Amino acid sequence: MMERAMEQLNVQLSRLTRSLRRARTVELPEDNETAVYTLMPMVMADQHRSVSELLLNSKFDVNYAFGRVKRSLLHIAANCGSVECLVLLLKRGANPNYQDISGCTPLHLAARNGQKKCMGRLLEYNADVNICNNEGLTAIHWLAVNGRTELLHDLVQHVTNVDVEDAMGQTALHVACQNGHKTTVLCLLDSGADINRPNVSGATPLYFACSHGQRDTAQILLSRGAKYLADKNGITPLDLCVQGGYGETCEILIQHHGRLFQSLIQMTQNDDIKENMLRQVFEHVSQQSDGHYQRILTSLAEIATTNGHKLLSLSSSFEAQMKSLLRIVRIFCHVFRLGPSSPSNGNDMGYNGNKTPRSQVFKPLELLWHSLDEWLVLISTELDRNRKNPSSSSSSSEIASLLLKQREADPSASASAPKLPSLLDPQIVMETEVYPDGEDVISMTANRLSAVIQAFYMCCSCQMPQGMTSPRFIEFVCNHDEVLKCFVTRNPKIIFNHFHFLLECPELMSRFMHIIKGQPFKDRCEWFYEHLLAGQPDSDMVHRPVNENDILLIHRDSIFSSSCEMVSKSTNEKLKQGIAVRFHGEEGMGQGVVREWFDILSNEIINPDYGLFTQSADGTTFQPNSNSSVNPDHLNYFRFAGQILGLALYHRQLVNIYFTRSFYKHILGIPVNYQDVASIDPEYAKNLQWILDNDISDLGLELTFSVETDVFGAMAEVPLKPGGTSILVTQDNKAEYVQLVTELRMTRAIQPQINAFLQGFHTFIPPLAHPALRRVRTGAPAVGDARDRCAGLVQEHRVHQRLRPRGAGHPVVLGGGEEPDSGGAGPHAAVCHWKFQGSSRGLRFPDGGQRFTEVHSRRRAVLLQPAAYLQHLHQHAETP
Repeated sequence: MMERAMEQLNVQLSRLTRSLRRARTVELPEDNETAVYTLMPMVMADQHRSVSELLLNSKFDVNYAFGRVKRSLLHIAANCGSVECLVLLLKRGANPNYQDISGCTPLHLAARNGQKKCMGRLLEYNADVNICNNEGLTAIHWLAVNGRTELLHDLVQHVTNVDVEDAMGQTALHVACQNGHKTTVLCLLDSGADINRPNVSGATPLYFACSHGQRDTAQILLSRGAKYLADKNGITPLDLCVQGGYGETCEILIQHHGRLFQSLIQMTQNDDIKENMLRQVFEHVSQQSDGHYQRILTSLAEIATTNGHKLLSLSSSFEAQMKSLLRIVRIFCHVFRLGPSSPSNGNDMGYNGNKTPRSQVFKPLELLWHSLDEWLVLISTELDRNRKNPSSSSSSSEIASLLLKQREADPSASASAPKLPSLLDPQIVMETEVYPDGEDVISMTANRLSAVIQAFYMCCSCQMPQGMTSPRFIEFVCNHDEVLKCFVTRNPKIIFNHFHFLLECPELMSRFMHIIKGQPFKDRCEWFYEHLLAGQPDSDMVHRPVNENDILLIHRDSIFSSSCEMVSKSTNEKLKQGIAVRFHGEEGMGQGVVREWFDILSNEIINPDYGLFTQSADGTTFQPNSNSSVNPDHLNYFRFAGQILGLALYHRQLVNIYFTRSFYKHILGIPVNYQDVASIDPEYAKNLQWILDNDISDLGLELTFSVETDVFGAMAEVPLKPGGTSILVTQDNKAEYVQLVTELRMTRAIQPQINAFLQGFHTFIPPLAHPALRRVRTGAPAVGDARDRCAGLVQEHRVHQRLRPRGAGHPVVLGGGEEPDSGGAGPHAAVCHWKFQGSSRGLRFPDGGQRFTEVHSRRRAVLLQPAAYLQHLHQHAETP
């Protein structure tokens, strides 16, 4: 007994010693569940000697399945690439074809992870390459998914059917094409894979390649003779390419199947395909060659013409045809702008039709524009007739008869005239209620014609340099002024739905100003922000909450400097996405804190201690300080001030700053005039007014085109123009003198400050254009009798405004302009309001609008908007 006890003790001591030396157990537990978890980390680390020693005298079952997925240690070794342990287990009798709960064998796992040596050893021990898992995937599927071409070469030699299908009928070629593995695709094709084999839904390998925009694999398949086949739902490879915006893959398909070009063009009418995806495709295809570019544009123009004529046919669906036409035209204009040379001056296009080879692509659209013109002329004729004879009214059939007579008189126009089957249809005539003044015809045609007019405007605009209005379109509006005003008067919503040119073109806006002014503020506000945010990435989420890292941490005791620092650290993109402010040492956050930040910061911007802005003569408004350079960083601060005001407008925050009228003009790009001097020197403004109102020929003033000014304590004579010190002011040139001296006082003295402010402001709000500047750039030609009709449209608008002193509750003037007075009574005052408020005063009303107090003008006010981006947001009022 004693000897046996000593022997057991020695064995235990020996086991303890070996365990301590090797830092592991030296014997496996008797139960498999405990033993397998002892062996698993060793197998994962490929510690084959330790595993071998433990298995040597153990009764452990090497095929024991454990865990939730019921895998053996051989699965673990194959998955981790532990080739030595894998061979050891195979020698101990491990089953190479054992499947876990998902049906995967060790060979599947080795193939999925690219364990080449493990795969080779498993094949040596008769691993079956044709076994499928529960989803039907084999080892070659896994290799194809991951592009393991070097392993696939070895494995296909053991495969009886390279086209083995998974549960969805997909072969290895399907998945290789989908993932874009070129060499794997070539290997499978060389091994006899069926290039046109469909899965259960009828999708071929080419279909799979196109679904993910795999250009190279699609090219291989097509060069090997792959057929262009749709799936069982009729979806084609081209459909998939366009839906994903895969322009390169579309190009490959069209190269091999030329008939698909027309299919691509027809897709512009499919509302199920996103327009931005179509644009991406056409962008790529059109830029491959000039021939592609011309062909795409010509085809788009033809299909737009067809859709436009369908829209003019009253039997068609208005909503569907309208969306289709405008969608096609938008794509057409987008592709046109991508051409080999962008329009930089408008001398070769857009004025008198099509002059250059590049602009010949617009020729098919001339048929549609002719039909549009014919319709408008007919309606105008009918309006004139009804005006002369109010007791009469016209039915649809009478209008149709007029059109037929016009066609008979001009047979050459019949091919392009609007289609009439619906107008001549007795059923429509019976169902149409007849109103006086041709109202029934306008009711049926106004929206349709307005949509075609919008398309015409887009086509004219895309041929012009940025910011210029096509003289051809201006002439068109002048020619059909009466009918267009009738449309807008009857349905003002047309302005926002189709007549965007009234909001984008100051030259045209003045003609419809009385109608635009009457539109609800909310509608104008929505239009402004819709266009402000257009084209911005993720624009529908502009006001989403920002993350913690984007919070502006502001110190109250140094709010100006800390805000300037935090804003400069943030990117413009993040600031556009949203603003979150937290004051240092405070927990509060949210829109209330943001409003408070804007309110306090606006007061700091005009703080006299910074010397950035100075009060005007009325004591309530501010303009840049000409002596702000005493602060070395003054231009950086002006840039920051512009950023804050632009950011406030971008995010619909109102701040409490009141600028002079002249400074708002600088923001809008409107030239200042002598009356603006009154805000800083009322007496001097009166003197300038006196010079203009009186004959100075015999007064002996001896004024020259120069002024004496204090330059850092010393008087200096500053010429108003080159050689101005020797040019006398006369009765003939006094107006020029007044304008130049005004610009010196109001602009040149603070030009660096203005430029810095606008640089920051334009970070968030696009530059705004004045109608006079746009007219100069456009240079609209005089065409026939349109010259007189457009005379008031294209002349330069001079601003003549009179404002009474404002209290704290009055808004400031953003800008304004003079409209030619049709009654010959002279210029009117025009004002536009931009009130910045802070804190709770910025709360909006239930209709979404902000109530503005009113500024009053001497005469009836005309809201002539210098820029469509901003001024249509603001209301104005008038007093006698």
